[in-house]
Amino acid sequence: MRAAFDALGAETFFASAADAPDEGGETPPLRAVFISDLHLGTPGCQAEALLDFLKQHPSQVLYLVGDIVDGWQLRRRWFWPQAHNDVVQKILRRARKGCRVVYVPGNHDEFARQFAGHLFGGIEVLQEAVHVTADGRRLWVIHGDHFDGVIQCARWLAYLGDNLYEFTLRLNRHLNSLRARLGLPYWSLSAYLKGRVKKALNYVNDFEAAVAREARRRGHQGVVCGHIHRAEMREIEGVLYCNDGDWVESRTALVEHHDGRLEVLHWTPIGHARTPAARHDIHSPAEEATA
Repeated sequence: MRAAFDALGAETFFASAADAPDEGGETPPLRAVFISDLHLGTPGCQAEALLDFLKQHPSQVLYLVGDIVDGWQLRRRWFWPQAHNDVVQKILRRARKGCRVVYVPGNHDEFARQFAGHLFGGIEVLQEAVHVTADGRRLWVIHGDHFDGVIQCARWLAYLGDNLYEFTLRLNRHLNSLRARLGLPYWSLSAYLKGRVKKALNYVNDFEAAVAREARRRGHQGVVCGHIHRAEMREIEGVLYCNDGDWVESRTALVEHHDGRLEVLHWTPIGHARTPAARHDIHSPAEEATA
């Protein structure tokens, strides 16, 4: 599988599971689901939790907002357990049973950008997308790495930061293994560190503002992105900024209900204690006017 990945890239990767069987099901309860930063191919990917989430949240449209496969890490060390293959097959089954699946690659899976405009296993590969909500709002869908100065101007520093981040995630896994034995809930070390470092907070704020400004310049009412592993939904200078988070730390996704209401979900796998603040809603303009 590794040789095929290196030699043929995304085309072989998507086609490898394209013969997965169809799933039965009812009308999806959600209009759209946005997920990003799965980082399949790394030990940090919480694939089992993601499979649980996808099973519980079928939708009419599924957006894969970049860094779905971690090509950076796979080039250094091959890691592909069955759970990661199960995620790919689950997504392909979604496409086969009628869900529109849109894949917007990021920087870690930039190999797939060369296939933009093509269809693989029922999955549309696009450089960017525009999602129109049920209440008519236009949301620009991008990964967001083009607004990261480190990625654009100092690629070597991005690779160094990626290695340090992987080290933090390894520490985090050992820490949470101990916390689980003590009956304590999941806790993200890297999120804690980012929240305590002023420069990290400034970087996040600058990134969010830059993405929102570009969305407004392009005439969109909002933007959905990933990249920084920080789920968020708020108004920035009159633009709705949505970040769907990640599946290595926070286990978050953005969903749209059939009335146009947008919601950030913080997912806790079935069988674990759920946190009280598991949802973050933003209502449509029509709902706010009647509230």
